[in-house]
Amino acid sequence: MAIAVLGATGGQGSAVVQALVEAGHPVRAVVRDPAAAKARALVAAGVEVVPGDMTDAGSLAAAFRGATAAYALTTPFQAGLDAEVAQGEAIIEAAARVSLPHLVMGSVASADRHTGIPHFETKARVEEVLARAELPATVVAPTYFYDNALGALREVAAGEIAMALPPDTPLQQVSRLDLGRVVAAVVADPGRWIGRRVEIAGDDPTPARMARVVADAAGGPVTFRRIPMEQLRQTSPDMAAMYTYLTESGYHVDLAALRADFPDIPWLSFADWAHQQAWPVPGR
Repeated sequence: MAIAVLGATGGQGSAVVQALVEAGHPVRAVVRDPAAAKARALVAAGVEVVPGDMTDAGSLAAAFRGATAAYALTTPFQAGLDAEVAQGEAIIEAAARVSLPHLVMGSVASADRHTGIPHFETKARVEEVLARAELPATVVAPTYFYDNALGALREVAAGEIAMALPPDTPLQQVSRLDLGRVVAAVVADPGRWIGRRVEIAGDDPTPARMARVVADAAGGPVTFRRIPMEQLRQTSPDMAAMYTYLTESGYHVDLAALRADFPDIPWLSFADWAHQQAWPVPGR
């Protein structure tokens, strides 16, 4: 039976689909618009595509029915923080309606640490709803994504990487594809992973090292620029709270234990990942 994947055309969801397909699992991609170009591309690749609205438990239940497991995630970045919690409630209700054998819920590392970061706290609330529902479930909680660097290609082209972190502060991160590989391993062994929470990281480069690595991968000079925290607070209090936490505390993933739990995952380093990307040549 298929593994259902919500948000299958998004960054995390598409990586999960890729990893599941590579592992030989049949996949049911749950998307808002099956006629969209990315959804049609999944169909062309042999993936089953069905409609589903992340705020509508009825449509999600229909998408989950008959599935062996489902991967689901929530987001506050489209409709807001309260909407993220509502998404989580709809997902959990849908899983309960059809007695889904295994729900793998995406969260974020440190969401259980009372960080005060708004979009961490909403994921913590979703995790609390999930715990109360007493469903057969696993929480997978990635750290910062390497892939976030791809959102700043103009800056790289101009010769810089900018973050609101000190240059020498390690930042635990992971590739989206390794997140997908963890999900594939979890759904393949539900007896081991149901009832557990898994925080995920692949490497912990500092911003200064990230700049050096990207410079080497891109073939031109790249320097690190620290964004003043006050400037970030004016534009995004949520992101300012996150970077304050990452500066003062940071994620706490036990990398050695994680590798022992998932010995078959290659765990891309930031450098390995960066050299696989198509960067603009700085200064051109």
